[in-house]
Amino acid sequence: MTITATDAEAMRFKDRIGIDVGRRLAVEDAVQWAADNAVRYIDCQIDIDPNPLESFGEDRCAPIRDACRANGVRIGLHTLSAVNIAEVSPFLRDAADEYLRAYVDAAKRLDAGWIEVHAGYHFTADRDMRMRAGLERLKRAVAYAEERGVLLSLENLNWEPDLAEVHYLAHTVEECRYYFDAIQSPSLKWSFTINHATLVPEGIVGFLGGMPTDRLHTVRLADSNGEYELHMFPGDGMIDFADTFRRIEATGFTGHYMSAYGSLDDMLRGRDYLVQAYHPD
Repeated sequence: MTITATDAEAMRFKDRIGIDVGRRLAVEDAVQWAADNAVRYIDCQIDIDPNPLESFGEDRCAPIRDACRANGVRIGLHTLSAVNIAEVSPFLRDAADEYLRAYVDAAKRLDAGWIEVHAGYHFTADRDMRMRAGLERLKRAVAYAEERGVLLSLENLNWEPDLAEVHYLAHTVEECRYYFDAIQSPSLKWSFTINHATLVPEGIVGFLGGMPTDRLHTVRLADSNGEYELHMFPGDGMIDFADTFRRIEATGFTGHYMSAYGSLDDMLRGRDYLVQAYHPD
């Protein structure tokens, strides 16, 4: 069978689409699963079983590093958005700092390519105070990541209804720029979750126009109904993936995409849909 230039380009694009394994599998099993399914990039969450954060000492990390190198799999870590990086209460604020430092240490031992981080959340009346606290915490985390040679990638999170008491921070371009403008470090990049962008007026196009795309590290993929937080299978919602990919690639982005919807099998199947959307021929 002759492989055309278009076929080769489509295969290269598919190679760039990773899968967010989360905590569905132990990290060791996730690496083997990725290798078996020709997935080059995976996100893993290492908070609790089967991946408790405190278990990632050198004894566990060394064979994972070796497996990643042997199989051509690049692993990233994904912190839990339920941990409030904008924490201000005594004891808990120190714990939030230690949480990020522990992730950085684990990433270093695993030779992980990135850590997905968040800006935390507020309770409406305390927004400004918590934004300041979260910014200072991220500054400390980025400084520590620089020392350890680790990359942090800050995700734009989702809008919550206006009448909700709790709201995620960094869900609009304005809020995201608050952190990126204040932290001018090569150790802090942007993780663009496109379905989250559909929930605010600026949309995907506005985020690409308003954010520093030279700091774009990862694009997280799921479809959306445009009304509330969902991670839908591509094509089941309102996102025009062909147009979205064209706009993202036009920024000069050469990094990886990360599928984040449904089951592992759904995300494997979804990669073919996404490649077809961008390379219909």
